[in-house]
Amino acid sequence: MIDVIIPNYNGALLLATCLDSLRAQSRQDFTVTVVDDGSSDGSLALLTERYPEVRVMARPQNHGLAVAVNAGIAVTRAPYVVLLNNDTEADPRWLDQLVGALEHRPQYAFAASKLMLFDRRDHIHSTGDYYQITGEPGSRGVWDRDIGQYDVVSEVFGPCAGAAAYRRSALESLAEGGKVFDEDLVMYCEDVDLNLRARRAGLRTIFVPTAVVYHKLSATGGGTLASYYCGRNFALVWAKNMPGLLARRHWPDLLRSQLGFTLQSLRHLREPAARARLRGQMAALHSLPRFLAKRRAEATPHADDPLADAIARWSPTGDRQPK
Repeated sequence: MIDVIIPNYNGALLLATCLDSLRAQSRQDFTVTVVDDGSSDGSLALLTERYPEVRVMARPQNHGLAVAVNAGIAVTRAPYVVLLNNDTEADPRWLDQLVGALEHRPQYAFAASKLMLFDRRDHIHSTGDYYQITGEPGSRGVWDRDIGQYDVVSEVFGPCAGAAAYRRSALESLAEGGKVFDEDLVMYCEDVDLNLRARRAGLRTIFVPTAVVYHKLSATGGGTLASYYCGRNFALVWAKNMPGLLARRHWPDLLRSQLGFTLQSLRHLREPAARARLRGQMAALHSLPRFLAKRRAEATPHADDPLADAIARWSPTGDRQPK
C-alpha cells in the first residue's frame, strides 16, 4: 500500500487537476491524504463535495509546509510515502513507475520523479536534485527543453519533494525528535535538508524518467515568499549539515555565495523579491545559533564522509547509472 500526501494551503483552484490525475492512475493501491493548512478559500468544501475518497486532515492555522507534511506522515501507515504538490498533474503511469522502482530496487530509499513544466510540457523542471558545496541546491535539467537527455534510470543526489516516493522505514530512521522534515525551515529547502541527512546516512535515490509529473511551479508559494525562505534557508541548511572537515575547508565558498546573493539583491533593491532575499539573509543570522545546535555528533569526522562523495559525484554535470 501507498500513502500519497498532498499539503494544501488555499489551493482550491489547483486541487481538481491534481486529484483528477490521481483518480486516473493505472495503479490504485493508494490512499490520498490532503493536509489542509488553514485554508480560507473553499478548499475543504471542494474536497468534501467532489472527492469523498480523499482523507482530509484539516489544520486550523497555517504553520508552513514542513509542519503540514510531518502531520500527514504522522497519521499514515503505509510502507511507501509519496509526497505530491497540489499544483501538479500526474501522468497516469506516474505512481506505478515511481513506487515500482523502489519495489524492484531494495538498495534505494527514495525515488525522484521527472518533473516537467505545466505550461511548457517539453521543458524540464527537475530530473532529480543536486547540492553544491557553496550551499546552493539545484535541479538537474531545470529550464532545459526535453530531448530525451535524461531518459535513463539513474542514481541522483536526492528527489524534489514536490513529487517523490520514500520508504517509510527510511524516513523514520532520519527523523529528528520524531519529525521527518525540519519544521524550523518552515518551507523551501526542507527537502534539501532531508536529502543531506539521507546522504550522510548512506541512503540512496533513484531517478525514474517514466514517472512524469507536470508542475505549475510555485503556484501556491513563489515570489517574495520563495525569495525570503531561500535567502534564509540556504545558509542554515549548510550550517546544520556540512560535516566538520568540509565546513572548515569550504566556509569561504559559502561566504562567497552568500555575498554574491547580497550584491545581486542590492543591485535590484527596488524589486520586492530582492528585498525579501535580503530579509531572509538577515533572518538566517538570527537563526544560526539554533541551527548550529542541531548539528549531530560526528562518529567519523573524516574528509571521506559519504556526503562529500555524494556532492562530488552528483554535481550539475554528473550522472551515474544504477547498480
